[in-house]
Amino acid sequence: MSKYLNSTIVGIDVASEFSYVAILCPDGHEYRKPFKLVHTRNGFNYLLETIKKVENEFNMKPIFFMESTGVYHLTLLHFLRDNKFEAFVINPLVTNSNKNKDIRKVKSDKRDALNIAKLGKYDDIRVSSDTDVIAFEFKQLVRNYYRLIDNRADYKKQMSSYLTIYFNGYKKVFRNICCDASIRILKKYPTPNTILNAPKEDIINLLLQSKKGMSWSEEKYRQLIKCADEATFISVPSCIFDTSLQSFITLYELVDDEVNSILSSIKAFIKSGNLPSSYAKNISLLQSITGIGFICAVTLVAEIGSFEKFKSPKQLVGFIGIDPAVNESGEFKGDRVKMSKRGSRYARRALFAATLTAIRTKNNVPENPVIHEYYKVNLKGKKKKVALVAVMHKLTKYLFAVMRDQKPYTIQNPKEHQVLFLKNHHLTAA
Repeated sequence: MSKYLNSTIVGIDVASEFSYVAILCPDGHEYRKPFKLVHTRNGFNYLLETIKKVENEFNMKPIFFMESTGVYHLTLLHFLRDNKFEAFVINPLVTNSNKNKDIRKVKSDKRDALNIAKLGKYDDIRVSSDTDVIAFEFKQLVRNYYRLIDNRADYKKQMSSYLTIYFNGYKKVFRNICCDASIRILKKYPTPNTILNAPKEDIINLLLQSKKGMSWSEEKYRQLIKCADEATFISVPSCIFDTSLQSFITLYELVDDEVNSILSSIKAFIKSGNLPSSYAKNISLLQSITGIGFICAVTLVAEIGSFEKFKSPKQLVGFIGIDPAVNESGEFKGDRVKMSKRGSRYARRALFAATLTAIRTKNNVPENPVIHEYYKVNLKGKKKKVALVAVMHKLTKYLFAVMRDQKPYTIQNPKEHQVLFLKNHHLTAA
């Protein structure tokens, strides 16, 4: 049962330019018909006037509930918070699951606002009241970083496609076609014929700018000439492909500059002291876990936000969205259980990258011996994706422990850890 059962409740169905507002009296009756609220100064003032009447009539401040709608609800949420009202945000999955309570199939903004109000009044649901603007800005900055690196990757794929068509073999000369040396060559000599007709010293000078020495430059020049000669024979002749390639090189460089700019902004944001104090400390602590680098730690902290809202590792697992989506009914038991993927996809992405790093070896030496043994021995025989998700679960437990205890991660054998835990537990009980 909701603790707001005897309160005045306001449910708001939010859209981009307007919202619909429904008000429930303490006894559960509608105070008035749901009304439209335009997102303007006059609209917000009208809402305040209406709420003031409700306050005076029932001698209590109403509680506001609204559905999370990307960014549309944020303006109204912060307006209510600034005016000292209690306002909560409901997960859309919760509101959607409650829309079919009525037998009749009716879907309207007015009905949605009323359903949100009833949900807040009668049901004991999990809500969010996190309204830290600085933390939200930081999260958006980190998400923009990922959007840009995805765009950069798309441009690189387009460049690779064009080179496959008219400059076959070039990718064997430069494994990374977007490295500095490759970009310099392609910008000046984008086709096999321009490579073959270019003076040797010009190409050598471009390669020497990589500061890898004359022998490396001579070898790359030899490979380029051989590749260009073969490409003139087996590749599709270029009419406009080289022009398209130049366009994508320009776009790639622009986005790459923006990626570096955002990365600098993220670092400056952390050092500025504007973020909640726990953020910078948790970012530093998470980097003590083998496999988690700076960007990974920043992403996890930005997405998780206030750690205090998680009481157990299981809750953090659910928030990230790596909990199992169990499918059972009667005698039926689903045997193809997948991740729910209902949490933050950015946190999942960062955790997956950390998992790949944690299980790898360098010169046959594991990056993290405990995780590596768990992956190779305990999960032996499991499908690769199943094993990786299991490692993600283990890393999530490490995240939880590090942020809960506010202590750096130390690699410890599980058996030794168990003995130490039982010893400490025995001393505490005594």
